[in-house]
Amino acid sequence: MNELFDVLNERGEYTNEVVSRDECHKKGLWHKAVVVFIISNDNKKILLQQRAASKKLWPNLWDITAGGHVLSGELGYHTVIRETKEEIGIDIDKNELEFIGCTTSETISGDIINRHFNEYYIVHKDVKVEDIVLQEEEVQDIKWFTKEEIIDRINNNYKDLTEKTGCWDYLVKYFEMSML
Repeated sequence: MNELFDVLNERGEYTNEVVSRDECHKKGLWHKAVVVFIISNDNKKILLQQRAASKKLWPNLWDITAGGHVLSGELGYHTVIRETKEEIGIDIDKNELEFIGCTTSETISGDIINRHFNEYYIVHKDVKVEDIVLQEEEVQDIKWFTKEEIIDRINNNYKDLTEKTGCWDYLVKYFEMSML
């Protein structure tokens, strides 16, 4: 299945063009993506996923709780809800989502030119690891991390983390602003 994306211009405005994922990444067209971090209410730990070894970008590295490309006709929060269910089997309600910001990013790796307008979300939710169902082609493991563990990895050149600097920067800023 080749997903369809709404193409954006360099300012993030819709162009009324819809293209396939492959075409979008081949031509380096701007499109939307979302990120969500689930933070436990109980112990304030952050749930991260380890990307599958078969992933083209950042295989085997620790990453956001869930996220992905916004499909044509979707809004960002629709994608957060869909991707969280697909990747880790957890249901999220629209009312649980806290929007914390947005950035642009550009990743070029081999024949992939990935230009995103990223939206970042936080969900405060207690999740039992035994309730998690991994989408094996996307995710190979899931683990709770403390704020200090994540900051230490970021400060050590993103040790075993994806190089999605915008995601990690917004998470750290969220820590600072919410006094977690």
